[in-house]
Amino acid sequence: MAEKAWAGTTFGNGLMHRWLIGMLRRVDVRFFYVFAYIFVVPPCLFRPGFKFIYRFFRERFCQPSIKAFWNTYLNHCVFAQAVIDKFAMYAGKTFEVEIEGFDHFKNLANQESGFVQLSSHMGNYEIAGYTLVTETKRFNAIVFLGEKASVMENRSRMFAHTNIQMIPIREDMSHLFEIDRALSSGEIVSIPADRVWGSPKVLKTEFLGKEACFPKGPFAVAAMRGLDVLAVHVMKDSAKRYKIYVTPLEYDKTAPRDLQITQLLHSYVAELERLLKIYPTQWYNYFDFWKDE
Repeated sequence: MAEKAWAGTTFGNGLMHRWLIGMLRRVDVRFFYVFAYIFVVPPCLFRPGFKFIYRFFRERFCQPSIKAFWNTYLNHCVFAQAVIDKFAMYAGKTFEVEIEGFDHFKNLANQESGFVQLSSHMGNYEIAGYTLVTETKRFNAIVFLGEKASVMENRSRMFAHTNIQMIPIREDMSHLFEIDRALSSGEIVSIPADRVWGSPKVLKTEFLGKEACFPKGPFAVAAMRGLDVLAVHVMKDSAKRYKIYVTPLEYDKTAPRDLQITQLLHSYVAELERLLKIYPTQWYNYFDFWKDE
């Protein structure tokens, strides 16, 4: 379970991040894309994450070895683009963004009760924080406490003029009280729901043809309060364009609690599978997600 508890952190140190932001103010992002393709991505193909993504294409999409290898390289390239784009946003650059299902978000934002927004480690979800904003509700984003200080500082600066606050995941579980307060106050809570953060409470279900583990917490948080739930994913369509998919996750709020949680999980997994069929190279879980227990 240790691999699944690991959340990852942005490569580099504060000095490197400041240099990159400074350069991105002057240079087109596509220059850095090409640099990453040639000098950054190839060494990454020798890291442990390579074999897991390669197996993702071989076993989950049943691709021949050459195609799986090529898509594994492309996966690392698109991930590099996502990281570069994040720093480009810190540097003040913008991307064209199309939103599919924005009315679902707007309608819930105008209601008195809070709601839960579930994300995953694919695409470039951070861009949603600069796009799906509302003055009617505070947006609380659950984030990894171990992220680099420079990244957290830039996020805070970007969010300074929005109605967004970050709730870091803490070992003492105090973030659970912040989540409860936010939802009790009718706010929005955004939670990644595709990684087990070291908790023994997991849900197992078939995902892309094989059983996989998902954290129980994000689904239980919504079901305990009978809240509406949205799945939100930000997928890269081209060098300077993203598409946000906002999808309501249906479940029977009158059903027994465990059944509600299971229904939410199945709705969430169905949305992951739908988007991965469109964007197979934008899956960024670099560990053995389908590990046999």
